[in-house]
Amino acid sequence: MTAWWLIMMQVAAASAPALYDPDRTLFELRQFDEVWTDQARARAVPVRVYHPDGAGPFPVVIVSHGLGGSRESYAYLGKHLAARGYVCVHLQHAGSDAEVWRGKSHPFQELGRAARDMRAALARPADVRFAIDRLTALAQADGPLKGKLDLARIGVAGHSYGAWTALSVAGEVFENPLDGKEVSLGDKRVRAAVAMSAPVSARTRRMIDRAFAAITIPVLHLTGTKDESPLGETRAIDRRAPFDHSPRSDRILITFQGADHFVFSGRLWRMKRAGARDEHFQKLTRAACAAFFDATLRDDAAAGEYLWKDGLSARVGADGVVERARAESAPIPASKP
Repeated sequence: MTAWWLIMMQVAAASAPALYDPDRTLFELRQFDEVWTDQARARAVPVRVYHPDGAGPFPVVIVSHGLGGSRESYAYLGKHLAARGYVCVHLQHAGSDAEVWRGKSHPFQELGRAARDMRAALARPADVRFAIDRLTALAQADGPLKGKLDLARIGVAGHSYGAWTALSVAGEVFENPLDGKEVSLGDKRVRAAVAMSAPVSARTRRMIDRAFAAITIPVLHLTGTKDESPLGETRAIDRRAPFDHSPRSDRILITFQGADHFVFSGRLWRMKRAGARDEHFQKLTRAACAAFFDATLRDDAAAGEYLWKDGLSARVGADGVVERARAESAPIPASKP
């Protein structure tokens, strides 16, 4: 009887589904840098691509850096996703990248000037659209990405200014100060978005319900209790506004306890060097992003259960709070003419 019971237990264990693990890596990693040129805008877009060493096709995640960043930013995220079977394309946005402050006598002043440049802002979601167009061509051309791209499964991710970029591509409506009109730069080819430290300007607060009501794709929002803007416009408490005001989106908000604005990207230039807590929060971030994209781009039921039940909350534990909300059939508020 005892031997029979042990055999049955072994059979049951072998047939039981494995627990979902967002930290597990499946592929060797490859990467390359290129500069893509958008002829229509006469604009160069440097990229760094992390991709799996496998046949594919793989879902695609486009990553947008924060103000003053570059294509080298967020390597911890791109490398992890690529090792799990995603092609991660890290864009560099001219006019709001590291070239804005690097080597300047007053870097903060230069960053502030760049943050107020609306033409540079509008170029960011246009860079994402161009990158998708470029990937469509590269999917069939001889090169490292031939046959690797599943362009029916595209996600975007961004931090700070990059979070604004990601939400804009997801459908956020904003007021263009160049002409006072409300505009949306959403791209229907994008199926899911991650917004880390999303900025909320005074203009956005004035139209908060209209700003995010048009977002209908799933969004993972991440922030921290000390996520104050280094330029002073967005308070930590404001970072949750896109989550609170996106009634037509399936959405998750993670608020890390004690995390500041630079946890997600690392420490830039004169900032203090990243420490153990930064690395810890980045591990939680990449696990949450892996599960989110597995659920939304791969339709992985186990990942979805991990997100929407106890798995993600248990993983975050005392390091933060996880909130969830399902999409409602809410009408889109009328836009300003």
